[in-house]
This record gives sequence, structure tokens and C-alpha cells, in this order.
Amino acid sequence: MDWSLIAYFFGGVFLANGVPHFVNGISGRAFQTPFSKPSGKGYSSSYVNVAWGVFNWAVTYFLLLKIGIFNIEDCVHFGVFLTGVLLTGLGLAKAPIPKFLAPTPSLSQPNITV
Repeated sequence: MDWSLIAYFFGGVFLANGVPHFVNGISGRAFQTPFSKPSGKGYSSSYVNVAWGVFNWAVTYFLLLKIGIFNIEDCVHFGVFLTGVLLTGLGLAKAPIPKFLAPTPSLSQPNITV
């Protein structure tokens, strides 16, 4: 078994997981991290989220370039990596939306009168 392919898959997982944390962090919004209190329900500060997002990307770098020799031109390498990104993205898309991020009725259904 080629263990580097598993590393590439999880590299995609960590890349996709880092995006919402980093984006919420640089937007100044609190968001859930493994460090939130209570765990799984509370929110961490924007600073913690930026750090957690960058940490996820550092893990991605390690998994792609230090475990194996990732070649973006190799269809198998890139396909396995993209599968990790896709499955994580779909999983995050189905995750419940925190109340403060849910769209308000005025934003989701504009009131346009003619």
C-alpha cells in the first residue's frame, strides 16, 4: 500500500478544514475550534481561529511535501488530494450553521417592490 496517497488525502482534508477557520478569523468572527468551551458548542476568538487555520495548512504542507513527494501533475496524486478537499467540503457544507452566521430574512429574501 502506498502510504503517501493516504497522506495526500488527509492533506486535502486539512487544507479544506483550515479555510473556514482562517476566513472567520480574519473577518473578526468567533467560530468553533477544538479549543472552544464548552467543547463542541462554544466559540473561540478570531485570533485562535486564524492560528488554527494556519496550523491546518502547515499540516497540509507536511503531509504533501514531507511524507511523500507530491506531484501536482500526477493525476493520481492530485485526484486523491482533491477527493480529500471535496469530501471535507461537502461535510462542512452539511454542518449546522451557527446562529450568528445564519442569513437574516432581509438578506435571503430581498424585499423588492415595483
